[in-house]
Amino acid sequence: MSGQAATIVWFRNDLRLTDNPALAAAVARGGPIVPVFIWCPEEEGRWAPGAASRWWLHQSLIQLAAALDERGSRLALRHGPTHAALAALAQDTGATAVYWNLRSEPAVIARDNDLKKRLTESGFTVQSFNGNLLFEPREIRNSSGQPFRVFTAFWRACLQQRHAEVSKEVPRRLPEPDRWPHSARLVEFGLEPKIDWAGGLRETWTPGEKGATERLRRFGASALADYPTGRDRPDHDGTSRLSPHLHFGEISPGQVWRAILAHKSEQPKACEAYLRQLVWREFAHHLLYHFPQTAEQPLRPEFAEFPWRMRRKWLEAWQRGRTGYPLVDAGMRQLWHTGWMHNRVRLVVASFLVKHLLISWQEGARWFWDTLVDADLANNTLGWQWVAGCGADAAPYFRVFNPSLQARKFDPDEAYVKRWIPEYGTGAYPQPLVEHAEARARALDAFQKVGSRAMARAE
Repeated sequence: MSGQAATIVWFRNDLRLTDNPALAAAVARGGPIVPVFIWCPEEEGRWAPGAASRWWLHQSLIQLAAALDERGSRLALRHGPTHAALAALAQDTGATAVYWNLRSEPAVIARDNDLKKRLTESGFTVQSFNGNLLFEPREIRNSSGQPFRVFTAFWRACLQQRHAEVSKEVPRRLPEPDRWPHSARLVEFGLEPKIDWAGGLRETWTPGEKGATERLRRFGASALADYPTGRDRPDHDGTSRLSPHLHFGEISPGQVWRAILAHKSEQPKACEAYLRQLVWREFAHHLLYHFPQTAEQPLRPEFAEFPWRMRRKWLEAWQRGRTGYPLVDAGMRQLWHTGWMHNRVRLVVASFLVKHLLISWQEGARWFWDTLVDADLANNTLGWQWVAGCGADAAPYFRVFNPSLQARKFDPDEAYVKRWIPEYGTGAYPQPLVEHAEARARALDAFQKVGSRAMARAE
């Protein structure tokens, strides 16, 4: 072993060993490696992990600890505040360097910048790496040097870039410190629910790096070929369902990109369709980085005056899947049971909330944040603002999904609806909260008024 002092590798939303730039750099530096995960939700502001995300995080940390153990290493668990936890860990292990992978959330960026400054002033070597995106947000800009706000142009720009190189393989055994530091017990973080509502999540998912790798392999071998059409069918298993694995960094977007490209010669259209979705994820993170206020506020400022109507009973009916629109209700019940919802259905249920019920997109974003296992601040923000018409490259205001037509088109045999609504077709199923034509007219009127006021101010 070299005489190099230990390096702390601070794991966050990068819970994997393969293609992990921070870990690979620590290995290249030489000397012992001290992996750590620090639980400090207070430092994430209003967007600390929701209930479903905390459940996933618990399982993923178990898997990461086991993977490190296989390589003769250990995962130290510490409570925050983060600066104090890192300083104490360095004192316990003699570490002189701290490495981590970047994140895009505004509160996390502010915290990380402060940490880097304080640690560097204390004499530590501090490095951060791009481990969770194909490109750092500051790298992709338009010809005027401004961030993109239209996806198609962003997509073309990304295709012209060289993707980040693959990180070096992690050795079979990681160098150990002279003595292992104290670790908290995972149960102390209180990530799993006290009342066990997570049975459906356990049935549906296999968190961790191995689960992510296997899900990608199965998708490439089966559903990828029909992805351009299959991805719109909630009654089919036509999507990759990699979103929670990507959010928690159990697999890198680079790994996914390269795996899909391996099929390009025989399935070029399917590969392009899927890679576009991967770049939509990239677009979301770039927007959040450049427009951090959008997690709470509309990107288009005129929507700050939108006449939302808060009806608590309507919101609760939407949350519980009892709106009287089967595709909407099936989606909300799938979400409650599995912590996930098919993307086509996400568009329909989100449109229903903001346009049929005129309840603000922020209310929907909050509910998704707590109930989705793939709750990602960038993706969640982009998706809700797109549907509400107030974000970048947003859907036009006059696009109001008809849930009944969407159901006939994408769930023609009603298999999806019947799976998630056992009382469908009986007297126990509720009547519609609103009538589609009337709700659409109300929405169009409200959106037109907002647009007219914005145009008047511009003149």
